[in-house]
Amino acid sequence: MSHKHPVTTPRKSATFDDYTLSEIRRAAATGIYDIRGSGTKRKVPHFDDLLFLGASMSRYPLEGYREKCETSVTLGTRFAKKPIELKIPITIAGMSFGSLSGPAKEALGRGATLAGTSTTTGDGGMTEEERGHSETLVYQYLPSRYGMNPRDLKRADAIEIVIGQGAKPGGGGMLLGQKISDRVAHMRNLPKGIDQRSACRHPDWTGPDDLEIKIQELREITDWEKPIFIKVGGARPYYDVALAVKAGADVIVLDGMQGGTAATQEVFIEHVGQPTLACIRPAVKALQDMGMHRKVQLIVSGGIRNGADVAKALALGADAVSIGTAALVAIGDNDPKWEEDYNALGTTAGAYDDWHEGRDPAGITTQDADLMKRVDPIAAGRRLANYLKVMTLEAQTIARACGKNHVHNLEPEDLCALNIEAAAMAGVPLAGTSWIPGQGGF
Repeated sequence: MSHKHPVTTPRKSATFDDYTLSEIRRAAATGIYDIRGSGTKRKVPHFDDLLFLGASMSRYPLEGYREKCETSVTLGTRFAKKPIELKIPITIAGMSFGSLSGPAKEALGRGATLAGTSTTTGDGGMTEEERGHSETLVYQYLPSRYGMNPRDLKRADAIEIVIGQGAKPGGGGMLLGQKISDRVAHMRNLPKGIDQRSACRHPDWTGPDDLEIKIQELREITDWEKPIFIKVGGARPYYDVALAVKAGADVIVLDGMQGGTAATQEVFIEHVGQPTLACIRPAVKALQDMGMHRKVQLIVSGGIRNGADVAKALALGADAVSIGTAALVAIGDNDPKWEEDYNALGTTAGAYDDWHEGRDPAGITTQDADLMKRVDPIAAGRRLANYLKVMTLEAQTIARACGKNHVHNLEPEDLCALNIEAAAMAGVPLAGTSWIPGQGGF
């Protein structure tokens, strides 16, 4: 008579999970690192780890629709003759033509204009689709200088000097040959169909002292009218923000590691930079220490998804937020209606990130003429405007519940954190306590 031993349930490693194993096999087979778009996919402390306290006995809420809660924001009040006036504190982040299709850029411009906010050019220059449909357009000035010319600087409503992105602080951009069409090649002065890597640093200055000279040059080109933004990736936010202020920025854009990118090495996306939540308070402290908080406006980006995220970023000290990935989803990116096409590419709706390949079934991250036809810029623009409207209403709802008549009146005192990590990063008490971990400095 044989005795069977109990069978132990197979146990997979948390360190060597299925994705890690598949990446080892892929690397072993190809000998090249993986490239993809989007932002970090690992879970990091984020706005979901914070809660608003709201009004009860000790606080007095705003009454429904009879008491106003304002949402407007003015950007560029420090030096610019013509600051930007926006109806909502949510802007559209820089995403290049080349990475995105012409119809997608047009949709972003249409949606932003309907919502009363700004959009941003991205690398590769200004397209007529975007300028023509964007009431307020920010022109990005990047290390590559692709498509850059003084005429377009003058046509823009603001200039954003890009020092880094949250997905790849310290790294340059990529645009692979399959997306460099005749039009993209012409705008960027590149050969058609050849892989392009953007520089990781600007060619004509090396530090904040030189940057100050460059900013003066840009102000002269634009008659001191246009606000000058400086965009930094979330790496050392206290010092980066302080140096940006010293160099003469009107506005600082701070991009955390959940911020997206068109194409970058995955190891860069997942292992370089800090979570957005960890970046805001040090940046605000730098502004406060210099006496420049609210005088130099702070825009936060990287993983903003809904009105609660907006309200939390503002409560932590930001003046506005910027969205990129969420805006692409609103205009049709990763839409399940193209599921069969995503499956044919070996992926699924919601996970597609091979934007560099130029085969996007939704027609958004491609230069393929047939795929681009799937984007109706008018309808997509309306969807983006609807999304921005909902986000704004959600942020207003929270501000009202906290007794604020402007979303900018939200403050850290209105927040608590669900775990020690978020409490330490945001500088707010752990829920149910008055304890702020690490209080005493950043």
